[in-house]
Amino acid sequence: MPRVWDVPVHDSTRVRDARVAAEGAAELAGLDRARADAAALVATELATNLLKHAAGGRLVVEVVSPPDAGGGARRSAVVQIAAVDHGPGMADVAAALRDGYTTAHSLGAGLGTCRRVADDFHLHSTPGRGTVAVARLGPARPKRAAGHPADRATGREADPGPGRAAGRETDPAPGRAAGRPADPAAGRGADSAAGRPTDPAAERPAHPAAGRPTDPAGRAADPAAGKTDPSLGATGWTSGEPGRSPDATGAVPSPPSGSGRTGVRAGGLNVPYAAAEYSGDAWAWAGAGELRTLLLADGLGHGPEASRASAAAVEALHRSPRLSPAELLRQLDAALRGTRGAAVAVAQLDLRERVLRFAGIGNIGARLREAGSWRPLLSRPGIVGVHRHANLPETRLPWTDESLLVVHSDGLPSRWTPPAEPGLLTADPALVAAVTIRDASSSARPVRDDTAVAVLAPNPPERP
Repeated sequence: MPRVWDVPVHDSTRVRDARVAAEGAAELAGLDRARADAAALVATELATNLLKHAAGGRLVVEVVSPPDAGGGARRSAVVQIAAVDHGPGMADVAAALRDGYTTAHSLGAGLGTCRRVADDFHLHSTPGRGTVAVARLGPARPKRAAGHPADRATGREADPGPGRAAGRETDPAPGRAAGRPADPAAGRGADSAAGRPTDPAAERPAHPAAGRPTDPAGRAADPAAGKTDPSLGATGWTSGEPGRSPDATGAVPSPPSGSGRTGVRAGGLNVPYAAAEYSGDAWAWAGAGELRTLLLADGLGHGPEASRASAAAVEALHRSPRLSPAELLRQLDAALRGTRGAAVAVAQLDLRERVLRFAGIGNIGARLREAGSWRPLLSRPGIVGVHRHANLPETRLPWTDESLLVVHSDGLPSRWTPPAEPGLLTADPALVAAVTIRDASSSARPVRDDTAVAVLAPNPPERP
């Protein structure tokens, strides 16, 4: 069942809750101790940032499918940590990601630490509307030999010398007063009252199991350092995508027109109603050959029974990833018998034909961006597992490099506004989903039901 940790962060006592949530998700995902510690560190830093810079927000931790489903067997799950706030936002995202930059008289290492520790890290902020950060951490990666081309592409700096961590200043005052946040990247002990852990990576030598390869000097190599995703300055984001360099404003120049994209990514965010342990919504996607299939299910009601229905739909997808949307929905009708039933929508992209097929039953919403406008995709009335449909027509639409599909449960208001900022249209899909939920709600108008948003998007253009 889709276990989700929804942690409201409005005082320092909830920072510990954020860390515990990340540890629970890491255990569910089967991560080793080192990667679990890394997930706990990222959750701690993001929760602390919510308090420092936004007067609070929410941290949503869940186990999700990787952004790239691949064309074969089911891939290992990853821990996703999303921080969402309605705070003042950031005017300069690129500056906020640099070590030493701070507006709260701290060490200014929090976001930089998240970017280094996580496999993927994405950030979007709009002044006056708030900030969203999404980090993903998976199993430990295999060790690479020093000088590997992928390492050279990351733009990491050479070792600056004894007493200095790469890209970071050392502690300027080893005897500073207790209670100030410790620099997790430097391995100093944390203030226990703030609930911040010591960086586990600093207490043991670099090792392949820690999820970071080492260079000949034994220093932990950082595949994520120095990399940025396309950005538009104030409304930007970062990720672990190699080979992209920011300009003076922190933005990555757009590729020449006509440069193609290959493949597709998917991501989402699932927020349970009233911070429940289990969400009645679930999303997943699967790859089989040239087919990529995205499913979103909303089990009737709330709680474990609703979650059980949506989980049955996800398992059916992974058993039969080659079925068309209509065929899969017919199979789901049998798979969900004995459960409460669910509303389900299925979108399948044929990468060879560049055609999107869509079919849905129940109150699942979907919008497809095409030629600069948003087109609604309609589902048929009914409940999968309760009402059998003899005829299930599929909507077939062309898929282009500018397409973007957003599928959501009815927890999202019916009049929600699709992403409009140009930078978001090529951002990480989970980031788009998180921003969509943020902008459709507020601290005074929280989500009114289990709310899941899943996004299907082309891979970003590759630079020549």
